[in-house]
Amino acid sequence: MSARSARKRQYGISLTAVLTAALLTAVTACSSTKTSGRSGDEVQLVASGKLTVCTHLPYEPFQFKQGKKIVGFDVDLVDLVAEDLGVEQKIVDTPFEGIQSGEDLNASKCDLAAAGMTITPVREKNLDFSAPYFEATQALLTGKGGKYDSLEDLKGRKLGVQQSTTGEEYAKEHADGVTVRHYEDLALLLSAVKTGQVDAGINDNGVLYDYAKKNPDTEVTTEFDTGEQYGIGVRTGNDALREQIDRTLEKAKADKRYDKLYKKWFGTEPKK
Repeated sequence: MSARSARKRQYGISLTAVLTAALLTAVTACSSTKTSGRSGDEVQLVASGKLTVCTHLPYEPFQFKQGKKIVGFDVDLVDLVAEDLGVEQKIVDTPFEGIQSGEDLNASKCDLAAAGMTITPVREKNLDFSAPYFEATQALLTGKGGKYDSLEDLKGRKLGVQQSTTGEEYAKEHADGVTVRHYEDLALLLSAVKTGQVDAGINDNGVLYDYAKKNPDTEVTTEFDTGEQYGIGVRTGNDALREQIDRTLEKAKADKRYDKLYKKWFGTEPKK
């Protein structure tokens, strides 16, 4: 064999190896793991043996870090879903915009989104929701004795909101004459209220009452009847996983495990 022929043959072998490796990588990237829920329905998961969950930290008491561990009401509920699927929960902290837009789910970054997320018509266009699992409404947090009991009281003052939330939308519609400051996450918003960067902050009542209980120099002065409900999100059309979540939630409410978790994180059982 000539040197030229040997080089051609070596080139051909190398090219074949590269193409084979590329094909294997593509197949691996596009594959998903299948598991079965308690009903026997087949559920596709993005990682073997894991129920991968997108959330946005911190959102205490729904999901937040306690030492090195992520805990919370949402975390405990999703653990029940993972148990029924025979897998473990894996949590991915990611910006909330990617969650509510459905981008993270569509990109197979996670199987579901549990982020204290209100079901809204806009979000329902981007992802599918489980049955509601938590009743919420908007509330106002101020420094102790701030005497701001309504958005009208804040005219000429500063109001903090968390970006891409229903609280931000409520402020847009109702906070006339108020300077609105936007914060990327809940922790920054709460810090702004506590340190006086803003006169008040608006967010979901569950997280604000939890914060005020632990920070007595702040208080929740009022609630706004927005009638919100939280849902767990899945990729549009992922009916098998959504239906499994609904079955798990229904069973947990029937056998009172839901009530126990609610009391664990909120100090009282849910209103009937």
